[in-house]
Order: sequence, then structure tokens, then C-alpha cells
Amino acid sequence: MTGVAGSPAAGAPPAAIRPAVVITDCDHPDIEIEQAVFTAAGLDVRLADCRTEDEVLAGAAGAVALLVQYAPVSARVLAGLPDCQVVGRYGTGLDPIDVAAAAGRRVDVVSVPDYSVQEVSDHAIALVLSLCRRIAPYSSAVRSGRWDLAGVGSMHRLSTLRMGVIGLGRIGQTVARKAAALGFEVVGYDVVQPAGSAIPILTLEELLRTSDVVSLHLPLSAQTRHLIDASRLALMRPSAMLVNTSRGPVVDQTALTAALAAGRLAGAGLDVLEREPPDQADPLLSCEQVIITPHVAFYSEESLSELKRRVAENIVAALARRGVLSSSGPGRNRRQCRSEG
Repeated sequence: MTGVAGSPAAGAPPAAIRPAVVITDCDHPDIEIEQAVFTAAGLDVRLADCRTEDEVLAGAAGAVALLVQYAPVSARVLAGLPDCQVVGRYGTGLDPIDVAAAAGRRVDVVSVPDYSVQEVSDHAIALVLSLCRRIAPYSSAVRSGRWDLAGVGSMHRLSTLRMGVIGLGRIGQTVARKAAALGFEVVGYDVVQPAGSAIPILTLEELLRTSDVVSLHLPLSAQTRHLIDASRLALMRPSAMLVNTSRGPVVDQTALTAALAAGRLAGAGLDVLEREPPDQADPLLSCEQVIITPHVAFYSEESLSELKRRVAENIVAALARRGVLSSSGPGRNRRQCRSEG
């Protein structure tokens, strides 16, 4: 664990104890943006490298807030960190955090659900177009000495194809609009039918049976885990293609690999997998009709900067609402901070 804040000069009067926020783990190039927000609010910043519950418990002792990327914040972790009042997540989803346990302990949980809508929707459309226009197999064919139409399968005008969008939140609806602008006939499905939807809403089964391309935009939950399993893949046309830029476990990867290998599905574009990074022996990596990117759909320089700034601001705002960051300043002791949770 690396401390970020400096120490008082020798001979200086003892400084007031500043509440601390611990960044449990972060694979970004630096934490300058978050550190600036936290420091301006009167918080000390500690950067750790946690992968397990025990490491979080050790690294975040005494902190009033956590900022996590992948580190687990379970019920056990929350119980072992009684000073913690806010947990922030780098990203949209809250997968590493036991949200119910946090609510039970009156710990606020914050994220930035809309920071990368444009990036993820662009990435989904890029995968769709790459599959529909056979970009990867044509590029591979040229490198192997071929310069013709043969060997990569048939292609059709986008205006003759139906795209089914599963999950009509911010990203799903943005994908639907962009696909429609390209000429696709767009249909959708969501557990909760959006009010005033501009696209036809189908049942999940009908969407899978009739779509040429299916794009997934769902949070991971008990209800969505393996939503696209062997039985639902079997509903899709052999010429259909699947795109997933949401969460890997929404798709049963073993069933997907089997469907691709057997020719029951024409292709897949995946930015997320059940296991990340994948085992290099994973048979999915050998499927020529699959395009895989390393969970980067969220990324642009602008989206990453926005994420870092806004999640830090959300943590500061939550602490301010609780009175941790008040007119009495950063000298409030940990007992006072905890009593206001």
C-alpha cells in the first residue's frame, strides 16, 4: 500500500487528523484526477493494491470511504471496516460490491452510470459492422495471399437486416438510434418496457428468432446471468450474429463456443468474457468467426477522465451529506465520522 499524502515538516504543530479515502485497486496510468478532487475536499488519499477481502480489510482500515475497481467489497469486508461510510466504483456496474450489505449498514454506494454511453455504443456498432462486413476474415485473407470475395461467407445490405437490442437503458437506446441511422430495422426487448419507446418491443424469444444481429446491453444480476444460454442460442438463425459489450456472464460462454463451432451461429463480437483475461487455451479464442476486444468498449481519453473526476466528486458529495466534510474541517476524528453513518 502506498501513502499519497505528505507528512508535516519537522517541528510543526501536530496536524488535525484528516479523514481518509482508500483507492483499493486501480489499473489506470495514474490517480491524479481523483487525488486532486479528494485533496481539495480535505481528504487524505491512500492507494492500495488489493485483490482479496483480506487485503481490502488490511489496506482500508480506518478509511471513511473506498474507491474500488475490481477488489471485493463483501458483507464481511463492510463489517470489518466500521469507519467506512461510502463505497465508490470506477465504472457503471456495481459487480464487486455487496449492495444489499452496504444498504444494511447504511453505507452509500456510488458509481458513474452514464460516463461512457457514447464510447460503448460506438464500440457495439463497430463490432456489428465488422461482423456484417466481414472485416476480420477479409483482412486475414489478404494477409494470407488472397484477393477475392471467396471464403468469408455472404453479406447483405444493412437495410435488409434486423438488429435486436436486448436491454434498453441509456446505452441500449443509443445503440438502437445509431443502428437505425445506418439502415437497420431495429427491435428491442427489456424486462421493463421503456415508456415511449421509438422502436418495436418484442418478447425475448421472438427477438432472438427473427434478428440477424443481437446486441446485449444488460447489467449482471441473478436474473441476467446466462440469460443467453444454449436454449436461447438455439432460437437464433444460423446466419445470425451476437454482440456483447455489457457483462461476460450474461452469455453462457461454453454454449456460445459450441454453437459457433457447430455452425449454429455465424459470428460473435465480444468485448466481455466470463473469465477476464481468458485462458489462452480457451476454445473460443480459436473460433475464426469471433472478434474479441479486451473489455475496452468504455474507453476514450475523455471518458476515462470523466469517470475519475465524477466518481471522486460523488464520493465527496456523499461524505458531505453525512457531515464528514463539514465546516469543522478535516480535523474531525474517526469516532465522529463513524457516529454519523
